[in-house]
Amino acid sequence: MNKWIALLAATTLMGGCVANDTKSASSAKAENAETVNNDDYYEVHHEDGRVYVFDDAKEYLGFMEVGEAPFRLTRIGAGPDGKTLVFGLTGKDKKKSADKIAAVNMYEGKLAGADDFYGEIISEGRYYVFNNWKEVEGFRQTGEATFRFTEIGAGPNGMTVVYVLTKKESKKRPDATIAKFKSLHKL
Repeated sequence: MNKWIALLAATTLMGGCVANDTKSASSAKAENAETVNNDDYYEVHHEDGRVYVFDDAKEYLGFMEVGEAPFRLTRIGAGPDGKTLVFGLTGKDKKKSADKIAAVNMYEGKLAGADDFYGEIISEGRYYVFNNWKEVEGFRQTGEATFRFTEIGAGPNGMTVVYVLTKKESKKRPDATIAKFKSLHKL
């Protein structure tokens, strides 16, 4: 009888250990799984000679309003033509290492934009607006947009807005992207 009690106790303890291990593994997986923030991207080539990069619309719009990012990762001389790169961070991002921040990974080409991507690059006094990550990459390499729809003076402060299009989209007005831009900037 004592043998059966010992066997039952051992089986119960082992079952408890297995259940706890499974729970611990799934908890650890959930804690390590981070939401990838690659559905939007913003890059501002500022008159101060710096390039500001954001992966969060709220942080980007705050920067556009006050000219500063409250939390940032700065890389002196790491941008184009030796410009300083400033990555605007969210409160959550400031606790992460650089390789875990979407804006850094997107800028460095290690993370592509999501399928439902939206992005803006402000350069040479114009807004360049994107709905396709490959077009962002191409624009960043050449500074040109092969296919585009331009609205002169339609942006904030009367700035020109250039909607960068894919070849497939080039035959029609980008109404969905225009609506998204206007909604974001409350125009």
